[in-house]
Amino acid sequence: MTAPMPINLRYIAFLACTAALGGLLFGFDIAIITGAGPFITREFALSDIGLGWAFSSLLFGCVLGCFIAGRLTDRYGRKKLLVLVALLFAVTSIATALATSFFSFVTARFLGGLAVGGVSLLSPMYAAEVSPPSVRGRMGTMYQMSIIVGIIVSYGINYLLRNTGPNNWRWMFLSGVAPSAVFLLCIALAPETPRFLAMTGKLHKAFVLLERIGGAESARAQISEIAATVHTEPQTWRGLLRPGVRRALAVSAGLAILIHFSGINTVIDYAPAIFQSAGWKVDGALASTFIVGVTEFLFTIVSFWVIDRYGRKPLYMVGSLGMALSLLALVITVLAGRFHGAIVLTLILTYLACFASCIGPVFWTLVPEIFPNDVRGMAMTVPVIIQWVANAIVVLLFPFAFHVIGKAFTFGFLAVMALGQGIFTWLFVPETKGKRLEEIEGYWTTSKRAVAAGQVER
Repeated sequence: MTAPMPINLRYIAFLACTAALGGLLFGFDIAIITGAGPFITREFALSDIGLGWAFSSLLFGCVLGCFIAGRLTDRYGRKKLLVLVALLFAVTSIATALATSFFSFVTARFLGGLAVGGVSLLSPMYAAEVSPPSVRGRMGTMYQMSIIVGIIVSYGINYLLRNTGPNNWRWMFLSGVAPSAVFLLCIALAPETPRFLAMTGKLHKAFVLLERIGGAESARAQISEIAATVHTEPQTWRGLLRPGVRRALAVSAGLAILIHFSGINTVIDYAPAIFQSAGWKVDGALASTFIVGVTEFLFTIVSFWVIDRYGRKPLYMVGSLGMALSLLALVITVLAGRFHGAIVLTLILTYLACFASCIGPVFWTLVPEIFPNDVRGMAMTVPVIIQWVANAIVVLLFPFAFHVIGKAFTFGFLAVMALGQGIFTWLFVPETKGKRLEEIEGYWTTSKRAVAAGQVER
């Protein structure tokens, strides 16, 4: 590992914050329906499955949006697609607010999912490609932090608009136009990433940007290494079948499934329903979601300070264990007949604290780190699509499982998945703290014998 060099932290923070604004829109669109849920249920007379479709339609759109973004980003760049994503966010916010039927509502949410899916791939990739190794974890954490800010903002808007009449849910969705405009302005002022510039043969522009980020010495050291790991001609999907890439894909796919099968988005999306089932009234349930958002934000700040100190792998294992224990405690409260009031809120907040301080920021930092430069866009499509599919399935089925199969079974299943996430990380996930992207790329082609002998950090 090379010694750390002086970096232009202010400029790096600007670039990472700009990309992270995409996370704000991600969090906003995911969570705005949380408060709107009870009102659209009445508006369209929805069953449990209908409500599941209302919530998950955006997530299924995310799958397609991620696929499109992953296919196009290695051809047209990170920045251009992020500009298009910002425009799509604004348009679909308006379309959702103006929906006159459940079909048009679901269609608008599905199209909004194209934007969310696109930004979930593009923003973390952008942050990873402009950040030096010494602060890349923190810069990646800013994306997760921005998601939480978007969730908090949406919770606040939901609460403020809850008593504004029968069209309150329309105003909730329409409010998404404002953050979309801010994101569009900021990303328009940002540059393309140095890795993509190198991929398109613009080595001088890549060098100038790297020099501004970390100085001339750092730029000279990086530019030849980057040039050696990229190809100026477009790569095909066949490139994902290379042995090293296959290993990285398998690990990323496992993490993508487990992060949602351990329940995070069901807790965020259905928080009001969970709290109402625990005896809270509607106003109290909506107010409690704001506490949920603030808790996530505060513990994401914890991750900001520890991710580059203790590493990705230890945080993931500790967070998974904490989530599993919190969910197990919820099972016990159900079986003991004490699933009500403050105890449920406390356990939900503990679960979220473990996720926000360990799992969420690490996932969105780790995934773009582990893929080679020349296929990063296409390779990221695989885990990001998988996590959206897993997310959509869990969110779609949660109301049925929670109300029909039972709370104990539902929380028990999520607990097993959280524990499995920790075991999977321990067995298969490498440590990427402090390593250059090109250095991480070499890990996947290293023999298992060298890893076992301790020559390569696992």
